[in-house]
Amino acid sequence: MSEAEITMDIIISNNANKPIYEQITSQIKAMIMSGELQAGDSIPSMRALAKSIHVSVITVQKAYEDLQRDGFIETTVGRGSFVAAQNKELYQEEQQRIAEEHLQAAAEIGRTSGISLEKLTELLALFYRDEE
Repeated sequence: MSEAEITMDIIISNNANKPIYEQITSQIKAMIMSGELQAGDSIPSMRALAKSIHVSVITVQKAYEDLQRDGFIETTVGRGSFVAAQNKELYQEEQQRIAEEHLQAAAEIGRTSGISLEKLTELLALFYRDEE
């Protein structure tokens, strides 16, 4: 690992609802969006990250391929992988789409169960403020 390379704290959960490569992808995206990882920062090689979090190199490769496809990292043969100049709008659009899916599901549950829109709105506001 080079001195300029960032060490990454990736936490893998055995939660079957989200594949390991998606956990890696989402945590690295979050580090980039929060500014913890900056454009140009070197990230660990696939082998190094796989070894440090005890997963297959193929799993990390899939995560890195997704990150590269989405414009979050750039990989150069012989140089390694680096944080790309990020596209925050793209990431925020992706997160908004995910939130919309969950909100649509909540609305359907509310409609079919007789939970009022006001109650659902109140619950959303409560959950939103709870993290502040």
